Amino acid sequence: MTASVESFSATVSEVMGNTLSLVMAGDSGLHYEVAAGELKAAARRLHDDPRLSFEVLIDVAGVDFLGFGEAEWKAETATRSGFSRGVNRLNLAAEATGSASRRFAVVYQLLSIRHNQRLTLKVWCDNVDEPAVDSLVDVWAGANWFEREAYDLFGILFRDHPDLRRILTDYGFIGHPFRKDFPLIGNVEVRYDEQLRRVVYEPVSIEARTLVPRVIRHDERYDPVVNEAAAK
Repeated sequence: MTASVESFSATVSEVMGNTLSLVMAGDSGLHYEVAAGELKAAARRLHDDPRLSFEVLIDVAGVDFLGFGEAEWKAETATRSGFSRGVNRLNLAAEATGSASRRFAVVYQLLSIRHNQRLTLKVWCDNVDEPAVDSLVDVWAGANWFEREAYDLFGILFRDHPDLRRILTDYGFIGHPFRKDFPLIGNVEVRYDEQLRRVVYEPVSIEARTLVPRVIRHDERYDPVVNEAAAK
């Protein structure tokens, strides 16, 4: 962490107090979490306080953590024995305490032009069945379409949003396509019918397939000639 980021992190702590919880600080900026009930007040302070001045909202993204840490799905590095498939044990420990019920989160990317600093803010949705957080359109007008996108793709509701409706999918679309439990092939097919002169919905005609080819590749580690030569 650079001296500039470290100094600004101290400023954030001074201004925000215990409202934000520091998750990570590095060259990419500061990463914090905030409770859902404190989101709007914290956003207003981050925007208005001249010591912070996060006047630009770069992005708002929904996140679905369904299955995170419950299965060995990571493959970050490769070794002689294969890819790493480690489980997030910290998340499994959290599951025992009941905090693993948090599935949906909203992540905000903020930029302070005045101080040349970036900040990532994450808030967890309290209700898994009807995930919702407060809208920040009153703080950053640019949050309008970003929040509509998170609603459309993840089904996350934003309280007091002036016009919360779908923005990417069709008006009659059922479900939220970026949720982890949404089928990759979708639920219906959409096409334009020349005779009816309108869009029609039909059952999915394609078949699900395995994306990873099931093949056994030659590996010299299991070649008996190579192993015998190495043993000598």
